[in-house]
Amino acid sequence: MTPVSPLPTTQAPVRVAITTGDPAGIGPELVARLLTEIAEDPSQGVVVYSTLAELDRGFAQAGSGADRDAVERAGHISIVDTGFDFDGMPLAEASERGGRWALDHLELAISAHERGEVEAIVFAPLNKSSLHLAGMHENDELRWFEKRLGVTGVVSELNAISGLWTSRVTSHVSHRDAPAQVTADRVRGAAALLNAYLIGSGVAAPRIAVCALNPHNGEGGKFGREEIDEIRPGVALAREAGIDAVGPFPADTLFLRARDGDFDGVVTMYHDQGQIAMKMIGFDGGVTVEGGIGIAVCTPAHGTAFDRVGAGSASITSTRNAYLLARSLASTATTLTA
Repeated sequence: MTPVSPLPTTQAPVRVAITTGDPAGIGPELVARLLTEIAEDPSQGVVVYSTLAELDRGFAQAGSGADRDAVERAGHISIVDTGFDFDGMPLAEASERGGRWALDHLELAISAHERGEVEAIVFAPLNKSSLHLAGMHENDELRWFEKRLGVTGVVSELNAISGLWTSRVTSHVSHRDAPAQVTADRVRGAAALLNAYLIGSGVAAPRIAVCALNPHNGEGGKFGREEIDEIRPGVALAREAGIDAVGPFPADTLFLRARDGDFDGVVTMYHDQGQIAMKMIGFDGGVTVEGGIGIAVCTPAHGTAFDRVGAGSASITSTRNAYLLARSLASTATTLTA
């Protein structure tokens, strides 16, 4: 499934920074295959942050799906050899070295954006265990981006498949802690952020539905009062701000309606509430967007797949979609914040 189409050639050129994510996973081979596709279109300028040694491994792992000669001949593809030590880099396992490699290359991409050298960033899958071994104290890469960029507004991981997006009121927190973080203002913020990105992706008038937290929409308070005290007021705040938001609705039936086209986006209350549904509807092709940080940053929605490294069976669809969506978002005049 493809959430966006390639940019028309009449649009201003967008330069995309690409990093390989955790080098122990399938990221390097996916990047090798993506670059082979990009090599065919000189209008698609990209800057790749890696090393020759890592690219050697990535192209070897990708097999017949990648053409290094075509990539090296493509003048619109710039390979920045970062010079980091790749010798003996672990393969198919979480490690401090892999996490540090991923973070250091993301830092180079962010710095390039700050210098005006690129307009968007795409990174291949990360491994949170590797990132934490490398010293990342934040719960996830979005919070790392938030801290690195000094963002003070609403942030949320957004997920996109063909025709449907989600945002999250809470994300990488325990189920025990999530209900206390569901507030009216956070519901409003998640709806506003989702609305902005939907507009940025080309949806002129987004239709947004909001999930309940509790079973059966709380049954009028019998199963919890979050819907009454926080979620419904949050929807009202979003509507006051001009957002076409409705709800809350029970999540088990809401996603059936969303799948069938009744809504363009769904605000979810916690991580798995949306992720299970989205991956069931369209796992092969999903994109995660680092929402609210002021930069178009996208990554495939799947993980590092250590068990599939080098097998040549990893699908490139999500990586391709992440790249196309990053280019599209970077070309829009819409402000990518709530």
